[in-house]
Amino acid sequence: MSKPDPARSAGGASDSRLSRASVQRFSLYLRHLQRFVREGVQTVSSGQLGEALGLTDAQVRKDLAYLGNLGQPGIGYPAPELIAALRHRLGIDRTWPTIVVGVGNLARALLRYRGFEQQGFLFVALFDADPGKIGQKVDGLEVYDPKRMAEVVADLKAELAVVTVPADAAQSVTDALVAAGIRGILNFAPTVVRLPEGVSLVSVDLAVQLEQLAFLVESDRPEGEPE
Repeated sequence: MSKPDPARSAGGASDSRLSRASVQRFSLYLRHLQRFVREGVQTVSSGQLGEALGLTDAQVRKDLAYLGNLGQPGIGYPAPELIAALRHRLGIDRTWPTIVVGVGNLARALLRYRGFEQQGFLFVALFDADPGKIGQKVDGLEVYDPKRMAEVVADLKAELAVVTVPADAAQSVTDALVAAGIRGILNFAPTVVRLPEGVSLVSVDLAVQLEQLAFLVESDRPEGEPE
């Protein structure tokens, strides 16, 4: 079963020193830097980024050191250059053609979110096994029969896929995606799927996230407070 390699996917070359947590923080740094630039800020300090994310200055400097010597003591980091470096390290300084399998409510909501395209993820095709959906267009994209997956993926040079199918269909769908040449899968199906080496997987189980949130709220409840 393949395992996500954050160091490899974040910049191409493997770097064992770069942790998954650092890669996740890179995305957060990028969001805040883009906001700063929209507000006219051209230079940011580790303190500004740390305050925005609830991190120490030292942690920010340690993370950003992986990007090279971009900062100057007492001055800070040039925001546009730091954004470019983060986008390169995350692998999003180019466009990623992406397909979606399973055209239900979740998929439609994802398609309406324009932030994906701004970050380099371009949805190029949709797939659904429902004969009533095949041939329709959703947000300007045609819904294809999954039997045509290999053909369409090759034609559109798609590399990533978002899976929003029921749990019992997730494994067969991911198998078909791998056979079609997809290199990375974002799986929303609430189940574990197995993939061969060389294909990266990130799973998002919203129920699990809500369970974690409930645990945190319950753990923070003052002792004796009624439930």
